[in-house]
Amino acid sequence: MRIGVVTFPGTLDDQDASRAVRVAGAEAVTLWHGDDDLKSVDAVVLPGGFSYGDYLRCGAISRFAPVMRALVDAANGGLPVLGICNGFQILCESHLLPGALTRNDSLHFVCRDQRLRIEDTTSMWTRDYAPGQEIVIPLKNGEGCFVANETTLDELEGEGRVIARYVDVNPNGSRRDIAGIRNARGNVVGLMPHPEHAVEPLTGPSTDGLGFFTSVLNSLVSAS
Repeated sequence: MRIGVVTFPGTLDDQDASRAVRVAGAEAVTLWHGDDDLKSVDAVVLPGGFSYGDYLRCGAISRFAPVMRALVDAANGGLPVLGICNGFQILCESHLLPGALTRNDSLHFVCRDQRLRIEDTTSMWTRDYAPGQEIVIPLKNGEGCFVANETTLDELEGEGRVIARYVDVNPNGSRRDIAGIRNARGNVVGLMPHPEHAVEPLTGPSTDGLGFFTSVLNSLVSAS
């Protein structure tokens, strides 16, 4: 399986995401923001960082990159896409996911090992977890507060589209402790914490993040 990892100007975690893809057993394929060719990959990761310096709003400029035009069409056609941190922000700006990510309620950058509860295991990126499973992966953001109107929040809850919630502490003020969501089809997932930093015992607080990457591989195998 070939998983593309997109690099924008200001992307920080593309190498970490590529390594996580390889640890999971897939081939990592570099995708450049200025190209509109997805290189026939089987899935795509939008990694974290500060694309275009977070000017205007986080992800607001990236949504207009040539690679995103191709990605939006492919995602609407069923291509699995995972947006991590800044990638989550880009997915919201591109309207592949609802809501928005705003400044942390503390107005400070947060960096911590964060406990999450996996709420939904029907998405292509969470199927290897158990419902209600608690995991620990790193979190690092300044604009990680997920917000949406009450109607949208109720729809996400009612349709089971909240894939993960913060446990013990809400680090950024996200509505209803939401750490990640999916689209209705389950192929597009946005997650504020960083699973790619928790795939190996040497470097992570755990290996709990690896399940996101093995999940999509198993989903693709099942669909083939």
